[in-house]
Amino acid sequence: MLDMRSQFVRLIGGAVFFLCFVLGLPGSEGAMARAETMAAAPLVVRNDRGGDLRERLDQLHQLRQSGRPVEIRGRVCFSTCTLFIGLPQTCISPRTTFGFHGPSSFGRPLSPEVFERASGVIADHYPGKLRRWYLETGRYRIRTLYRIPGSRLVEMGVRAC
Repeated sequence: MLDMRSQFVRLIGGAVFFLCFVLGLPGSEGAMARAETMAAAPLVVRNDRGGDLRERLDQLHQLRQSGRPVEIRGRVCFSTCTLFIGLPQTCISPRTTFGFHGPSSFGRPLSPEVFERASGVIADHYPGKLRRWYLETGRYRIRTLYRIPGSRLVEMGVRAC
């Protein structure tokens, strides 16, 4: 969905640029620049309690390809929401509370092999210090969350907004 919006904005911006160019109207460069700015508007994440891992990974893939900035600014960012942290274009509010837990199947434990594989996928979306903490500690809670303030994550190297 994010990618479709970007494509639409670029298409409209390109059409405006083309019409201005063909008609010789001033401001054709500005129209294209405004369209690009709209396409690069940040995704502001607010009060996201997580969701399906596969869906979130698809969303992250689209965001990584587009380079669209991500700002986590809500009160909470739990579960799969925390995966946004691994995008190079993400910044967080020190006031947001982040909630981490291990992989499960709707709250039920996974087989050891699947647990290890899923933990690795999740950890790969975190910067170094957070990744180490997650693999050593964070992944072993399944039904409850480790709640960590954004200010602590900033101390661990996550970029603040």
